[in-house]
Amino acid sequence: MILLTPQLQQALRDNYANRHGCEARGERFDPLPVIKLFNPVGAATWLATELAEDGDALFGLADLGFGCPELGWFSLSEIASVRLPFGLTIERDLGFKTSHPLSAWADWSRRAGSIIHAEALFRRSAASGTAPEIPPA
Repeated sequence: MILLTPQLQQALRDNYANRHGCEARGERFDPLPVIKLFNPVGAATWLATELAEDGDALFGLADLGFGCPELGWFSLSEIASVRLPFGLTIERDLGFKTSHPLSAWADWSRRAGSIIHAEALFRRSAASGTAPEIPPA
């Protein structure tokens, strides 16, 4: 699977440029995640909002399944090179869409213990029309 299509690369690069523009003006930048990558046989999940000029460094929320999702930079080439059992590789969630900014994902993921659990809370909240029950910070 191609992890980044040309359209996704452009959206991620646009966010990278927008971040620098916001920082130069002293404004807060909190974009929506553009892509979700995941391990189909494990808990590792990444949400990316930006792609650096080098074409490899992604910024976003990384959750390796240890209960402590972190904001930061991670390498697309390293993620793409991961070889899993049964010939599987890291995949892109083709149906991923969100209306929540990265800061909300980071907050909910940290409180819930994972991106996967936060995503379930977001879905449950959307389905019920109520605020989700998340553990206190």
